[in-house]
Amino acid sequence: MTNHTPFTVQIPQTDLDDLKARLARTRLPQAAPGDSWDYGTPNSYLAETVAYWKDEFDWRAQEERLNAFPQYLTEIDGQTIHYLHVPSKVEGATPVLLVHSYPGSFADFLDVIGPLVDPEAHGGKAEDACSVVVPSIPGFGFSTPLAEGGWTLARVAKAFDTLMRDLGYDAYGVHGSDAGAMVARELGLLEPEGFLGLHVLQLFSFPSGDPAEFEKLEPADYAGLEHMQWFQSVGGYNGMNASRPQTIGAGLADSPVAQLAYSELLESFGNGTSLITRDQLLTQVSLYWLTNTGATAARFYYEEARAQAEPQVNKSRTGVAVFASDFQTIRVFAERDNAAIDHWSRYESGGHFAAMERPADVAVDIRTFFAG
Repeated sequence: MTNHTPFTVQIPQTDLDDLKARLARTRLPQAAPGDSWDYGTPNSYLAETVAYWKDEFDWRAQEERLNAFPQYLTEIDGQTIHYLHVPSKVEGATPVLLVHSYPGSFADFLDVIGPLVDPEAHGGKAEDACSVVVPSIPGFGFSTPLAEGGWTLARVAKAFDTLMRDLGYDAYGVHGSDAGAMVARELGLLEPEGFLGLHVLQLFSFPSGDPAEFEKLEPADYAGLEHMQWFQSVGGYNGMNASRPQTIGAGLADSPVAQLAYSELLESFGNGTSLITRDQLLTQVSLYWLTNTGATAARFYYEEARAQAEPQVNKSRTGVAVFASDFQTIRVFAERDNAAIDHWSRYESGGHFAAMERPADVAVDIRTFFAG
């Protein structure tokens, strides 16, 4: 067993003072026509959020929330890995790995952990309890510094499997959203011994070009295709992160407002559907700023774009929960790429960061899948 060192989030006051001073010197760009979200993050949103960040946001209170759960550092494959480990007190609880989003962090799951480890206290059944491990993807938060290149999501999956084995779990499942959903699918492809399956909020399957696929689509699927096209039209960060992460990283490292603006996915690109609170938003953005990880977190896009991985069918047991304002996974395409989908649910409220927006729904769906 490798060394697992207890860890506490403890940001120096000098760093918080520096953040406040930088926010006080904010210089916004010239406003776009109408100052709307059409051109990207608008000045009105930034000015209001920066004022709250500087004068009202309480990092120490959020730090206390983060430190309410046991945290550790270890080293796997030459890389520092930060993680939360919260075993359930229920005997026989299912071990579940929770893998976060981008531009999120391990803080995605702060409100999901309790309902998973102690379902009885949250209206569930004790036999559905989960023991939870929440790692930070290399390059994110406290899984830094990023020791080298080559950290594809497949490599992340292998490192997280090593982590679970090192913690004594011979069998486990995984839940993920966004980047976490892709790590979860990589674990499905890896099919490690004792793997209990993957539960995700998205399966990123797209049309192959075969006209026969479209014959199977339902009306809701066409709406999903439209949402997918809109999502791609506003997701310029995908191309930037995949090609020039260090270029945008220079701005993210030097300006907290750049980090805030570049995290617009947390606001669903301003389409009005995000249910994330301002404190949740600023906890995520502050974590990136205070750990100086804007560039390193973006780097997995670069690695994935150059991975040259051959398409593979995931044969592991798979569950999907689709939230109304999120990327809409289309089942016809998903079942082409994933051969063992046996759980599919839809929710009428919630979006891309459902673990923060609708934590109770996410927890119930995870418990239901792994109890099945």
